[in-house]
This record gives sequence, structure tokens and C-alpha cells, in this order.
Amino acid sequence: MRRRTKIVLAITFMVAALVTSTSYIFISQMLRQRVATAHDTAMYLTSQLAYLSSNAAPDLTSTRVDTNNPEAVRRGVAYYLGTDRDLNTMLDSVVGSWPTIYDATILDLDGKAILHTDPNLVGKKIADRPDFASLEKGGFRRQLRMIYNPPAVYEVRMPLLLNGTVFGDIRVGVSTVFLRNELTPQLKRAVKLSGLAILCSLLLAAMLAHVALGPLEHISRSLDRMTMAHGGDTNGGGERDEYGQVTEKIAHLGRQMRDAREIFSALKDNVDQIMSSLQDGLMLFTRDSKVVLVSASVERFLGRSRRELLGRNAKDIFSAESPLGALLLDAFRLHHNIEQREMESTNGRRVEVSLDFIHERGTQIGALLTMRDAESARRIEDEIELSRRISASGRVTRGVAHEVKNPINAIVLHLQLLRNKLQEIDPDTGRHVDIIDNEIHRLDRVVQILVDFTRPRELHIEDADLKLILDEVVLLASPDAAQHGVRVMRQLPPEAIPVKVDIDLIKQAMLNVVINGVQAMPAGGTLTIAAHRDEDTVVTEIRDEGTGIPAAVQEKVFELYFTTKKAGSGIGLAQTYQIMQWHYGAVDFESQEGKGTTFRLRLPIGETRPATAEDIASDAVFARKN
Repeated sequence: MRRRTKIVLAITFMVAALVTSTSYIFISQMLRQRVATAHDTAMYLTSQLAYLSSNAAPDLTSTRVDTNNPEAVRRGVAYYLGTDRDLNTMLDSVVGSWPTIYDATILDLDGKAILHTDPNLVGKKIADRPDFASLEKGGFRRQLRMIYNPPAVYEVRMPLLLNGTVFGDIRVGVSTVFLRNELTPQLKRAVKLSGLAILCSLLLAAMLAHVALGPLEHISRSLDRMTMAHGGDTNGGGERDEYGQVTEKIAHLGRQMRDAREIFSALKDNVDQIMSSLQDGLMLFTRDSKVVLVSASVERFLGRSRRELLGRNAKDIFSAESPLGALLLDAFRLHHNIEQREMESTNGRRVEVSLDFIHERGTQIGALLTMRDAESARRIEDEIELSRRISASGRVTRGVAHEVKNPINAIVLHLQLLRNKLQEIDPDTGRHVDIIDNEIHRLDRVVQILVDFTRPRELHIEDADLKLILDEVVLLASPDAAQHGVRVMRQLPPEAIPVKVDIDLIKQAMLNVVINGVQAMPAGGTLTIAAHRDEDTVVTEIRDEGTGIPAAVQEKVFELYFTTKKAGSGIGLAQTYQIMQWHYGAVDFESQEGKGTTFRLRLPIGETRPATAEDIASDAVFARKN
């Protein structure tokens, strides 16, 4: 065998072995990545479906469903799941939005489908299918056989927990046909590239052997030509072509580096934008305690700019003399996590602090410090507690009002009969009967007010101009304001303020606060109504010059039936709070005794609301029912 042939075969064999091993590794990694991606997608869908299911199914103890009857419970949960818009929308979009997903279903404990991407299978018993874990955990060859064998569907499952109890499970099917359709083009491309690489290696090996074993004079002339070209001689088109190829590759690499730099810059801008919008303060540290990522909120907690903090060590940022600094420095030194606790920051703010060390394969790679405004957290907790109290009061009121209405109706009926009989016996008793009748009707009106407050409402959401609503509120409150000697001043912007609201309810909420402000100034004064935009919300401020709300009772202002007025019902501000919640808004206030009170009512701006009017109305009714 000639030496040239041996060299060609040896080089070709080495290149073929390298290409084969590289292709094997590439294909196995690509296959594993596709399988992992399909599993992650399925797990994400099961988690989303579980989350939407838990939100869709209410606490059945607060409904008419007999919780002691398993079949009734199953039907009740199936009803709530089947009528939930978000859950059904999610199921409808599963197959079309994720290419590897075959179907998705929610089953009860008997294996019957409550919801299914195929409506024909709802209510039917669904057979078990192989677990996707068997495909994911298999080796490369096993995965390849399972995907390219006859079509099969593998399932990713998750228990369906409702109110802490397993009600069934959620299954998402992944089809090997869909995986195969994604993998086959890439496998063909890899095989073609491998064959092309081996063919090129054969040609290159032949050329190399020819160059290496050619006449020494030819090698010498070739070296001379290369030397002359290196010195700047432009003769010899072949050499220029080779240098042209190298130049093209270098230019291509330069373009890739520029593209990578642009992508990195875009990602950095996106991360900076996200970090600047976070309410919580986040600081990410490397394994040697240097700061690499800082959110904008950290500046409020530490009183130092992000630019000043980046790249610095924890010891340079926190002082061991402050309680917060001492706690964090000890944690960094001992490498132990800090559970959430309330501390005082360097600028005197009360913050909730937690520190978590990040590990990968048992090795610490960094730490994440989280700081949260304690006052804001407590305010949110207070609002949740207030909502719970109003809901509880509403349930009690509905029961009491129902029990009181029936006796009142009976009393009115028999009082009329008694009036007719006494009119014949003693006409002078009619005056006393009229007094009793008036008082009973007044009691009936009070009970009706309570019933109206606690009755679930369906919101009639429509586009409106908040300025026009406030104008109508001022018009309605003008007689009462004139009676108390109060001057109403409006400070509204010239342009329209678009909102999506139930006009009647929002008008009632605003009017309740305005009337309270007027009644808080028995000696007269000025009531100011102002409105302005604040990012994606519109804030309405109603300021009075009254005596203010005592600090001891400020926490109870929005509670049902609480009032400081002798003739007050204690319903107005509770009703305002409830209406603002229905509209995804908020209401708060500031008050100083002897100086007055300012109420702030916040609503989302109309053009930025993601939900439709029908969505908001249905959500509000559902929330009231629960």
C-alpha cells in the first residue's frame, strides 16, 4: 500500500472518528435537551392548571354544596372548574400553543375527566399512560428507541389539591410523534453535515498527502510563494484565495462577536429595567460577597446609589456597628441563611430582611439579600384583615336581616288590622298607632340598607371620565354643603381622566367620602376635591378642614357599623372600601386632629386595564360570593 494512501486513510479515519464522536455527543445532548424542554413545558402547564384550579374552586363550606356527600362535592368542584373562564381558556390554548403537547386533562379520584382538551372525553374514565419520567431518565439509545418506535403518549402528572385535600390529578400528555417531528430535521441535518465533513476530510487528506509527498522543489516553491505573499507580494491567486477564506472567517467571527455584544447589552438593559421596577430591595452577591446586581429600591433602604454599591464587598457596604450590618456580616462570615425578620436600616427605616445563600452541587455560588418595607407589608396585612372583617360582618348581617325582615312584615300586617279595629273603638288611639307604624317602617328601611350592602353586585363596567363623575358628586353634595356652610373647591386637570368603572357605584363611593367631609365641618370651611395621575393609576383626593379623626379609632374607620357620629350608620366608608376593592382600587387616608382629613381613592387608568368589563364584573361577583 502506498504511503500516500496510508496517510489519506489514516487522516480520514481520525477525522471520521472525531466527527462520529462529536455527532454522537451533539445528537445525545440535543435529544436530552428536547426531552427536558418537553418535560419542563408539561410541568409548567400542570402547575398553571393546578394554580388556576385551586383559584377556581372555592371553599365549599361557604356554599350550598353538601360537603359530607362525596358525589355532591365532586359535582360542585366540577361545576366551578368547568365554568372558570381562565382555566378553560388555558386548556383551550394548550394544544395549539405548545408543539409537543398532545392533550391535557383534569381528573377526579375515580379517573373521570372533569375537564379535557378534547370535549368528547369530559365525564369519561381516562386510561393511564406511561409516565414521562421513564422517557426522561432513559439513556440516549433508550430515548431514541422510545421516540422512533410506534407512536406513544407519555404523561406528566400532578396531584390536584383543593383546600388542602387531594381531589384528583392533572395530566399533560406529551406525544413522541411531536417530539419526533422536532428532532428529525435536526438529526438529518447532523447526519448530512457528518457525511459532508468526512467527504471533505477525504479530499483534504488527499491534498495534504500530495503536498507532503510532492517533490521537494515544489514544496520549496510553495514556501517561497507563501513568504513572498507574507511580505506583501500579490502574485499567486491561490494564496490570495486561502487568505481570503481566512479573512472571511475572521470577519464572520467579528460579526458574531458584535452580535453577541448587542445581545448582552439588550439583556443588561432588560435586567436593569426589571430591577428598577421592583418594590423590594434585592442585592445579589458572588461567592466572595461582592455585589453584582442591585435593584433600585435598595437606594431607599440603604441611602446609597446603585452605582456606589455595585462591585463592592459586603464589608464595605454594611457597618458592624449597626444592628442590620452586624447581622448581615455575621451571616456572610458563617455562611448561614437569615430568615425574614424586621430590622432598622442605616437610614432609620424599618425593613424586613432575609438572606439566602445560593448553592449549586453542594458549592456556594452566591447569596441573595432581600429587603422589604415593613410598613408597606403591615399596611397590606391590615387591608387583608379589614377585608376579612367586612366579609364576616356581611355574612352575619345577611342572616340577621333575613330573620328581622319576616317579623317586621308580620308586625306591619297586624298593625294595620289593629289600626282598623281601634279606629272603631277609640279614634284617639290612631296617633299612637301612626307613631308605631312610622318607627316600624324606619326600622324596615335600616334593615333594607343592610341587605343592600351585603347583597352580591354585578358590576356594569363602562368607559367614563372621572372628571364628569366628580362633577355629579359635587352637584349631589351641594345642598348638604350649603346647609353646613361648606365651600366645595375642585382642582381637576384640564384633560379627561379615563377610567373603566361602574359609574353609579363609584359615584356612591365618592359621595360617601364627600358627605363625611362636609359633616366633619359643622362650623363651615372648605372641602377640596382633586384628581391626578400617578403612573398607571388615578388618585382622587378629598380634603376637609374638620376636626380630624382621633388616632385611637383610625384603624376602625372602614369597619362595618363603626361610626363616631350620633346619627351615623357606620356603613358609608365600609361601602366605599368595598366598592374600591371591586374595581381593583384602594382607599386610604391621613388625618390630623384639629387640622382635617385627606382621603385618597385610587383607580386604574382606563386605557391600561388588561381586563374587559365583563371580566371585571364576573370576577367581582365571584369574589363577593366567596
